[in-house]
Amino acid sequence: MIETADAEPEYDDTAIRFLEALWGEGYLSPGGPDEVDRVVEGLSLEGKTILDIGCGAGGITLHLAATHGVARATGFDVEKPVIETARRGAIRQRLEDRVSFVQAPPGPLPFTDASFDVVFSKDALLHVPDKDALFAEIFRVLRPGGVFAASNWMISHDGEPSPEMKAYIAAEGLSFAMASPARYAEAMRRAGFTDITIRDRNPWYREVAREELSRLKGSLYARAAAAVGAAYVDKNIRTWEAMQKVLDSGEHRPTHLRGWKPVG
Repeated sequence: MIETADAEPEYDDTAIRFLEALWGEGYLSPGGPDEVDRVVEGLSLEGKTILDIGCGAGGITLHLAATHGVARATGFDVEKPVIETARRGAIRQRLEDRVSFVQAPPGPLPFTDASFDVVFSKDALLHVPDKDALFAEIFRVLRPGGVFAASNWMISHDGEPSPEMKAYIAAEGLSFAMASPARYAEAMRRAGFTDITIRDRNPWYREVAREELSRLKGSLYARAAAAVGAAYVDKNIRTWEAMQKVLDSGEHRPTHLRGWKPVG
């Protein structure tokens, strides 16, 4: 069900070091803990069990456990390097008693039915081509009355991507399977979710990405180049420039999603 285009890790140690330099330790997507808190805004996570799908280097899973009173947090990812980084982070933060990280190959989620009160994801679901199968699995592992809350990178439409969007996706070099907010909502409804809400985050990230690009070209350049090499930073500057075009056009639409599994 959860598929990536490549068996080789897309987020290797170099990618992890670069993205952490840009977004903070344990974070492989933008906004840091503040944006995570916005995704779960209004939800009580106290004493709940939570699954973080596509947990990456673990910063978000650890943040949810440390600051939201989660009883048990499980981070899941298909890639080994990020899970190894996440496990080291849990030990450093002394959270290994409440946080675990699971790595498994693409396929059905390796959890039993109705295992979690909350399923969370941050900018990871765009790697999954089959949205209907994805949400059927998320629905399966949620307990009745449970909530799905996520942020994800989307495209504004489900037609042919513009030349600018194709150029951006090619620059990323990752297995993006972008779909529209409407397509995600449809997949959630088909799975059985109710009270589905969608929140457009393009205006926020459009400006944040502009600031990230400025930092990459300026104050962050030397530190990032020391960590991963100047050529790697230069490549990512070109990627950010391509991304800024589709953010400004509105075709690239980071979006928050939320939906509930009915009790009955």
